[in-house]
Amino acid sequence: MACAEALRVQAYFDGELGAMDAADIEQHLTRCADCAALLQSLKTMRAAFREEVPYHRMDTGLRARIRKAIAEPPAGRTPRSFWAGLASGAVGTALAAGLAVFALLPAAPDPLLGDLLNAHMRALISDHLIDVASSDHHTVKPWFSAHADVSPPVTDFAAENFHLIGGRADYIDGRRASVVVYRHGAHVINVFAWVSDGKPLPAAANRNGYHTVFWRRGTLDFAAVSDVAADEMSALVRLLKQQPDPVE
Repeated sequence: MACAEALRVQAYFDGELGAMDAADIEQHLTRCADCAALLQSLKTMRAAFREEVPYHRMDTGLRARIRKAIAEPPAGRTPRSFWAGLASGAVGTALAAGLAVFALLPAAPDPLLGDLLNAHMRALISDHLIDVASSDHHTVKPWFSAHADVSPPVTDFAAENFHLIGGRADYIDGRRASVVVYRHGAHVINVFAWVSDGKPLPAAANRNGYHTVFWRRGTLDFAAVSDVAADEMSALVRLLKQQPDPVE
């Protein structure tokens, strides 16, 4: 019989637990061989996906077929039993959860918005949330200068409870982007920056609880994406707009 903490171990793996729950699970992992094995299996699966499976953006036709299959499961099976069968086993559960996140989100009205949401979710369920882990802007900003096409402002707003945890390089709409990563309570906020093409940016959007806010400074475009409350997102964006002008 699976340990009763198996689901929380999976949430821990996905970075969905708060600090206290995460510490509790870390202690549990030192005592429970089954959960330790489960966590290792999830890490192995994630590493295999990153190393062996190429990433392709899901086209709208495939997305529609998956959503239809979820809404209309095989004859004789309810949606609940369909997903339960797909998700049997620890690895299956993690894979099904990741697929469900992408499949259930309706197509974005703007391709750029869709790319940002996919990049945000992909980072959360993969091992590529952070390339350089640090709360020190003197570490993160030089990393961007050496590894990315743009070097956006990097500031730790710990006093306002927006904690800098690192940065990474990503791709948005076929272009390289720098991503400054913040944590606000249990929420992750990805702040993307890329060279502007001069086109109008989409309006701020809220899709399935995920807020995306756009702005432009100089030759760079920015977008912040997270499931934090709208007023908290606005507070961070105000702080970011007060920073010195970005440097390409």
